[in-house]
Amino acid sequence: MTDSAVPSLAIGIASSPDDRKKLAQLLGGTEAFVIVSTVEQARQFLDGVAPPPTPGDGSPGLRIDSDRRVLCWQDRETGLTPLEHDFLRCLLAAPGQVWTYEELHLKVWGNTHVGRGSNIHSTVRRLRGKLARLGALVTIHAIRGVGIRLA
Repeated sequence: MTDSAVPSLAIGIASSPDDRKKLAQLLGGTEAFVIVSTVEQARQFLDGVAPPPTPGDGSPGLRIDSDRRVLCWQDRETGLTPLEHDFLRCLLAAPGQVWTYEELHLKVWGNTHVGRGSNIHSTVRRLRGKLARLGALVTIHAIRGVGIRLA
């Protein structure tokens, strides 16, 4: 895979909890996967996963101005701490991808010690607040026991 390649994502649809468990086991070796209950949920997920807008293309969207360490949504912006900046850059690099806690900790904090994960959850809480204050239609989802993704 080259640096510009988009990671693969598998979407599974299973209506019952038992079927979702079986599907999760089958997809366990997949780079990233999402399991939903209905086709409609899959469509909603896919509608929320769009590539970031190209700078200067005039389309509204979420972007980071790394030079000023600012998060921008349409015509609004808010400042980011260095950790928030690095954390959100990871998520924005591959919207919809589930980043494991270990991957995020290594990429943002520079080590593999996750501990109880309170630093990750604290960063997510602050970023959710900033996204809400901007009125952004983007959310950060915690996937219990797995990791974090941007939708």
